[in-house]
Amino acid sequence: MSVEIVTFGCRLNTYESEVMRGLAHAQSDAGPDTVIVNTCAVTAEAERQARQAIRRLARERPAARIVVTGCAAQIDPEAWAALPNVHRVLGNTEKLRPESWTDGAGSMVSDIMTARETAAHLVTEFAGRTRAFVQVQQGCDHRCTFCVIPFGRGPNRSVPVGAVVAQVRALVEHGFQEVVLTGVDIASYGPDLPGRPGLGQLVRRLLAQVPELARLRLSSLDPAAIDADLWRLIADEPRLMPHLHLSLQAGSDLILKRMKRRHSPADAAAVIARARSARPGIAIGADLIAGFPTETDALFQETLAFVETNALPWLHVFPYSERPGTPAARMPAVPKPVRKERAARLREAGQAAAQAFFGTQRDRIVSILAETGRTGHTEHFAPVRLVAETTPGSLLAGRVIGTSGDALLAEAA
Repeated sequence: MSVEIVTFGCRLNTYESEVMRGLAHAQSDAGPDTVIVNTCAVTAEAERQARQAIRRLARERPAARIVVTGCAAQIDPEAWAALPNVHRVLGNTEKLRPESWTDGAGSMVSDIMTARETAAHLVTEFAGRTRAFVQVQQGCDHRCTFCVIPFGRGPNRSVPVGAVVAQVRALVEHGFQEVVLTGVDIASYGPDLPGRPGLGQLVRRLLAQVPELARLRLSSLDPAAIDADLWRLIADEPRLMPHLHLSLQAGSDLILKRMKRRHSPADAAAVIARARSARPGIAIGADLIAGFPTETDALFQETLAFVETNALPWLHVFPYSERPGTPAARMPAVPKPVRKERAARLREAGQAAAQAFFGTQRDRIVSILAETGRTGHTEHFAPVRLVAETTPGSLLAGRVIGTSGDALLAEAA
């Protein structure tokens, strides 16, 4: 049989898709073609795109079995089971069990979130990617008022340090030069493990035990939970990339309180200032929600001013999306056209900050991970276009000679 995976959403989903690919190939030697749709529930648009993909697959490949999993399937499995040609719906835990991929296993809608184990299957490739993602934790113990993900992922569960090390070592042995540690809330790593290691301790032990790893990057961090060990590594460890991405969500104190976030704008600004002091030149990214319920023009201006004042070059901006069952969905809504307009303004501010950051890189020698023959990212996660062809997956030193639209332009140094 052939196995194809269509992935929506976060880096954690990307990692889990590769786990499923390996499990499905290992457990099923024959049978019909299978398409696994790994869904996301973070926005209504993500769910719409997944439903659209399933309907298109049913029309274009009627003989294929469609297996649906991921957070949207976890939250409402019956709705996904009712879509055309859906053979099975798997929960987020069950999808990582080898027995879920044996022919004929399970019922149409399988048990949802019944265990906390992580699949022992080691991922050694990421289809079409030169940067690898590694899951270090799963789930979240917080209850932000806009977020449905705890319903799809369950409580915080951490992957033991030894398992993370083994996974990263396997990826490095298969040629990956850069690894991104990912999860739902990676800054909350460790309290459920013996000895309660924090994220900083995990990173320190990982870098010590896999000295061949050239570059380590972190996915989104809660500004309220960066531990002392991690701050030391940000300052002193060159293999930890000079790039932080913060789960900021807003720059307005009142909106952050209504989101039930654990930081204030002053807290977030202090984290950004500390990072820049510890690692001069570090690039800061942030997740932001535009048009959260009750957000007035004045409150939005507070978020916009925060982005402009703190010069955040790498922004992930989302218009607010109502998620059924969340407290925010019952709050007074901002009209959708206003949400989109505010999201566009935030993106413009991020693009201006990115252009300013590009200006600081002119004539510098940067480290580039080539993702195609002509494109890649620097250690600061700045996108790069190369003037000459190179080998995808390679690390090279490049001299920045200018900009090319939304990317740096570089030549081999």
